[in-house]
Amino acid sequence: MKIVVLADTHMPRMAKKLPERLLAELANTEAIIHAGDWSSMAVYEQLAAFAPTYGVAGNNDGEVLQAKFGTSRLLQFGPWRIGLVHGHGASKRASTESHAIAAFKDTPVHILIYGHSHIPVLKQVDNLIIFNPGSPTDKRRQPLYSFGIIDFEDSEQPIRHVYYADKS
Repeated sequence: MKIVVLADTHMPRMAKKLPERLLAELANTEAIIHAGDWSSMAVYEQLAAFAPTYGVAGNNDGEVLQAKFGTSRLLQFGPWRIGLVHGHGASKRASTESHAIAAFKDTPVHILIYGHSHIPVLKQVDNLIIFNPGSPTDKRRQPLYSFGIIDFEDSEQPIRHVYYADKS
């Protein structure tokens, strides 16, 4: 099963349309996960036209998106339990990653997906895979735009980033 993972689209402010590189992967995905800061329900509608779309709201999402998605979600794909959260929090001292981990401290998950920082992360801490896809439309201080792919059938690299320079 191939899942496209993204966060922090911030559309239409940061992009008027989904990037071509992302569209190429969406054309043959079986599910989509968005870790918040959609900024518009239109982004959800565009993604849902490709595949079932799961997500959470971020700190830049209004009442409609907050009501639809909530701030955290537990997803199950086969034997894989995925915790999904945007990662923002009240404490300025704690990192985005720390906020995300804390959201699932009492819930066992295999993969934790978060956004907010726009910084791509893929690492394993004990038995937990921590994944931030970065942003496909707002790279901030990162050298490239990015999103992620989870493919449970890929034995060599089941979770990876896709990086690209042009968001058009």
